[in-house]
Amino acid sequence: MTILAVFLSLVLLAISALHLAWAAGSTFPATSEGDLARMVAGFAHRDHMPPRAASALVAGALGVVAYVALALGSVCGWPFWIWSLPAAGLVVAFVFLARGVAAYVPAWRALVPQEPFASLDRRYYGPLCLVIGAGFTLLATGYSA
Repeated sequence: MTILAVFLSLVLLAISALHLAWAAGSTFPATSEGDLARMVAGFAHRDHMPPRAASALVAGALGVVAYVALALGSVCGWPFWIWSLPAAGLVVAFVFLARGVAAYVPAWRALVPQEPFASLDRRYYGPLCLVIGAGFTLLATGYSA
C-alpha cells in the first residue's frame, strides 16, 4: 500500500504543480491563455482561464489530498482523530470517482463542450480521475492483495 500511496501522491503533486504554474500565469502546455482555457477548462464561449486564485486553490487542495494519500499509506502521520483518516480517504475517493464518471455524462458534456477539452476529458482526465479514485478506495478500505 505504501507504493500505491507514494504513486498517488506523486501524481497529485504533479497536477498540483501544474495548477500552481497556471495560478502564476503560465500557459503551459498551450501557446496562449485562450488555447489553455479551451484545453483545460472547456466552458463554451470562454477564451480565458478561471481566476488565478481558483487555480491556486485547486493546487492547495491537491497538495492536501496528496498528504492524505501518504497518511493512508502510513508514510507520514495523521494529525487528527485516527477514525477521520479512512473517512477522509473515502471522501477523496468519492470526489475523484464522481469527477471521472462525469466525463462520460451528457449533462457534464453540455456544461463543458469546448474542444479540445471534451476529447481530452474523455480520453485522459476522466480515466485519470477514475484511477485516482480507485486508488483512494483501496487505501481507505485497507485493501491488501
